[in-house]
Amino acid sequence: MARVVQDAKLAKREQRLKLELRKKPHWMTLNEGEHLGYYRGARVGKWLARYRRAGAAGNYQETTIAEADDNADADGSVILNFKQAQDAARKWFLSLERNGGRRTGAYSVSDALDDYLAGFQGKDLANTSRRIEAIVRPQMGKHEVAKLTTKAVNDWLLSLANAPARLRTAKGAEQQNVRETPDTEVARRSRRSSANRILTILKAALNAAYREGKASGDDAWRRVKPFAKAEAPKLRYLSDDEARRLVNTCDPAFRPLVQAALLTGARYSELAGLEVRDFDRQSQTIWLRETKAGVARPVYLEGEGVRLIEQATLGKPADALIFPRPDGKRWGPSQQARPLAAACAAAKLAPTGFHDLRRTYGARLALRGVPMAVIAEALGHADERITRRHYAHLSKSYVAETVRGAVAGLGIVEASNVVRLVPT
Repeated sequence: MARVVQDAKLAKREQRLKLELRKKPHWMTLNEGEHLGYYRGARVGKWLARYRRAGAAGNYQETTIAEADDNADADGSVILNFKQAQDAARKWFLSLERNGGRRTGAYSVSDALDDYLAGFQGKDLANTSRRIEAIVRPQMGKHEVAKLTTKAVNDWLLSLANAPARLRTAKGAEQQNVRETPDTEVARRSRRSSANRILTILKAALNAAYREGKASGDDAWRRVKPFAKAEAPKLRYLSDDEARRLVNTCDPAFRPLVQAALLTGARYSELAGLEVRDFDRQSQTIWLRETKAGVARPVYLEGEGVRLIEQATLGKPADALIFPRPDGKRWGPSQQARPLAAACAAAKLAPTGFHDLRRTYGARLALRGVPMAVIAEALGHADERITRRHYAHLSKSYVAETVRGAVAGLGIVEASNVVRLVPT
């Protein structure tokens, strides 16, 4: 029997309970490529194992072994102590080694999703993982990759498009939906667009499995095409008057974030991560380190933007957040939704998302005749075509000016005596 490898942090429950709560397990090495892990959850702790053949490249294979004896004595089966967890991990390692490092049993879509998340190199692991666990794995995880058919993937995609839209729901609560069925063309297109994004995740996981030799072919999912014409540019943006009304009704603690979005066009997550060191007074720029594209970029400030950042950074150390929450911590995912909704209601505005503030910045540039290439650079678009898709209709163009100058009208609409109180 192999000797027990000691680890001061994991060997005794008293020490394990002192470990910080975090999403990643605490790992210890048993042998080259063989590790025992401990995950401390809010209610229970769990033993995990991960394996990679000695000298081999690529991702680890991981598995959950059993519950740790943090709250109850070990029973040798469901609940294991430190020594028993090591023995169980070694048995699993041995079963893999006997199969040349391959997984035992059929390779399922759920296995492919695990491997994909383990080696994820994308921009948004948290959201990708959330969508996998909430949507992809429950419906597709049980399928064996080798037996997966085009019809099965197509049927799943269609079911996603016809399913009700989901509301954000607290952990452990029953999932809520917006409506019974997508009953308008806008709603149907929105659901097809969402289904396409989820399909992209499934295909990425299966393609990764195919590249690593864990799937013999890719025809089953390669032949599945996303819904056509599901993506339509969202044209919601605020007029200058609406923007001012929104700012005036914002909660004072949240208002600087809204002001910054309107004056920079930066995304919510980009602004939430800004630190004082990211502001350069001399060049009048802020440096966005955490961007959607994963490439840092500058934002060029005009006078009002400079004043806002100067006021927000005054007297703060270099590593302090520029726009913290009232408790001094960073704004988290979705924490902008409620204060923004409250401000819209108070300002009597149609529901406005935080990304609409970014679109408002782009629209203001387009309406003032700024070239598309400059707008693309200012917004950090990788491709000018994205910018044109959203803002070209707002910009002055040869076609628009020619049409308006050449056509004098038919005289079929009487002049109105209505006087606008707000200039257009």
